[in-house]
Amino acid sequence: MTSAISRIFIGIVALAAATGAARADFSDGRMPDGIYHCEAYLLGMFLNLGDITIKGNVYSGPVTFGTAQQQGYNYQMDANGVISWLGPVGGYTTGGNSLSLTQATLDGQSPPSFDIIMKQPDGAFTATTCTRGSNQ
Repeated sequence: MTSAISRIFIGIVALAAATGAARADFSDGRMPDGIYHCEAYLLGMFLNLGDITIKGNVYSGPVTFGTAQQQGYNYQMDANGVISWLGPVGGYTTGGNSLSLTQATLDGQSPPSFDIIMKQPDGAFTATTCTRGSNQ
């Protein structure tokens, strides 16, 4: 009985350590540097919505075609991985669109990513996933 309790306790400690390690990435308040490719799944296919470049606490884009804008803007990320963009985010913040939420995912098992939830002028919501390229 004691060994079963010991194993459960060790399992809980290991799970807490793993969870703490995943959250440790959020503690510095930024995403890993790189180019994040953004796509939405609409009408049975993936739609390219451009690339967002992140370096330090500055982002630029999204860029769909051509070269990136020279203008960069700051962003902030809280301890829960919620990103606040401190400037425009391409089509996500134009034409009556607004950002509802951006949530980062840093789990160590897959490339870093974030999901952008955009509210459209008609009240509908669209979700986009932006994933850092695997060769970065």
